[in-house]
Amino acid sequence: MSSDQLHWRSAHELASAVRAGELSAVELVETFLARIDAVDPLLNAIPTLVPERALVEAAAADRRARQGLPLGILHGLPIAVKDLMDTAGIRTTYGSPLYSDHVPAADSLLVERLRAAGAIVIGKTNTPEFGAGSQTFNPVFGATRNPYDLTRTVGGSSGGAAAAVAAGLLPFADGSDLGGSVRNPASFCNVVGLRPSPGRIPSGRPGNAWDPLSLLGPIARDVRDAGLLLAALAGPDDRSPIALTDDPAAFKDPPTRALKGVRIAWSDSADGLPVDPAVTAVLERARDMLTELGAEIELREPDLSGADEAFETFRAFELFAAHGDDLAAHPGQVKETLAGNIRDGGALSPAQLARAADLRTALYRRTNALLHEFDLLALPTVQVPPFAVEQEWVRAIAGVEMERYYTWMRSCSRISATTLPALSIPAGFTPDGLPVGLQLVGRHRGELALLGHAAAFEAATRHARRRPAAVPV
Repeated sequence: MSSDQLHWRSAHELASAVRAGELSAVELVETFLARIDAVDPLLNAIPTLVPERALVEAAAADRRARQGLPLGILHGLPIAVKDLMDTAGIRTTYGSPLYSDHVPAADSLLVERLRAAGAIVIGKTNTPEFGAGSQTFNPVFGATRNPYDLTRTVGGSSGGAAAAVAAGLLPFADGSDLGGSVRNPASFCNVVGLRPSPGRIPSGRPGNAWDPLSLLGPIARDVRDAGLLLAALAGPDDRSPIALTDDPAAFKDPPTRALKGVRIAWSDSADGLPVDPAVTAVLERARDMLTELGAEIELREPDLSGADEAFETFRAFELFAAHGDDLAAHPGQVKETLAGNIRDGGALSPAQLARAADLRTALYRRTNALLHEFDLLALPTVQVPPFAVEQEWVRAIAGVEMERYYTWMRSCSRISATTLPALSIPAGFTPDGLPVGLQLVGRHRGELALLGHAAAFEAATRHARRRPAAVPV
C-alpha cells in the first residue's frame, strides 16, 4: 500500500492492508508517529507519547502475523487512549495536577480489550481535569485546539481524541461520555462519536459499577470505523454487572440502512433549549437532505421534563463518589467549578436522590415510547458552534444566560439522562467553516440500526470528507 496520505485512510482499509501483508504494523505506527510529530504541536491533542514502546509492540505484532498466529480485528492499528483510562506503564494524569506523575500498574478493561484486539497504544489523548466540562484544557498539559480553526476549542471531555482523529493523527480513538463528552467534541471536530447503551462497552471502573450515565464510546472519521472500534470494545465481562451479552461481531461492519420510509421525530431545540442561529441553519439543511433521502420527518419536541434535575443530581453524586477524597485531601488544588460540583454531591439528601431516580425512570419510559412511534429522534448535538479556546465555558446562547459551566450542553445531557443510544454525525459547516453535528437517538439497545441510518446520511452528505483547514493535509 502506498504511504501517500496513509494517515487519511480508514481504519478498515488500514486493518485490511496490515492483515494482507501490504503494510506492516511498524510502517503504520511510524507513519502516524511522523504525522503526530508534524501536526500535534499545533493542536496539543496527544500530550503523552510512547514511541519506542509502540514500535516494539508493532514489531511483535508483525512477528505474530508472520508466524500465522490468530490476529485481532484491530491488529497493528495505532491508538492513543483518553487520559482518564489507566494504561499500565504509561503516564496517566486524569488531567489533574494531583496525578501529574501517576503511572498505573495495570491497564483498564478498555485498554485490555484494545490490546487483545491487536491495537498498538502509542500515547494518551488530552482531557479536562477529571473529565469535567466540555472544554479540553487542564493545568498539566494546557488546552487542545480545533483543527478546523486553531483559535477555537475542540469541546470535551474527549477533546484530544476527537481532534486527533479529525486531524489524521489517529485512525480512531476511544472516548467517554457522561453529559456529552463523546458527542460534543465529535460535533466540534467533524467526526462521528457514539454514546452507546449502558453496558454495551463494559467498564471495570471502581465505584458504582451499575451507573448508566458515565459510558465509553468510539470516535472515528466515519460510521463504519466507529462500528469497528465498537466491535472490539463491546461484549460481556464479569467485572461489569450491567454488561450486555450480545455478540459484538455485528458492529464490525454495520450495514448501511436506507432512510426511505424511516420515521424521524425532529427536534429543533431538545425541548425548548436556546440554540445558536448558525447551528439551526446548518441543521435545517440536514433536515432537507433527510427528506430528500426519503425519510418521513415530523416536527416533534420530545418531553424531556425532569432530565436536567435527574442528570445534574446523579452527575454531582458521581463526582462526589469519584473525587470527594481528592478534594478533601487536597483543598484548593481542584478547579473550583469541579470542586463545587463535588461539594454539591456530598450534600445530596436521600430524598433528592430518590426524586432524581423517579424522574429518570419516567423520562426513559416517555422517550422510549416516542421511539416506538418513530425510528429515530434527531436534534442538535451542541447548541453552539466551537467557541474561543481561551473561554472556559459558554456564558449565553441566543441571548439566554447559562447558569453553570456544564448547562450549555444540555442538548447532550438531556439525552444522556434517557439512557438511550445516541451519536453525533457531521452535518455541515457554518459560514466561518466551523463543524456542526446532528445528534441521532436510537431505540433501546438499538446501536446497529442507529449506525446503519447514520451511515446512509453520511454517504449522501460527505461532510466527513472535508479535511480540517487549519492543519497540513
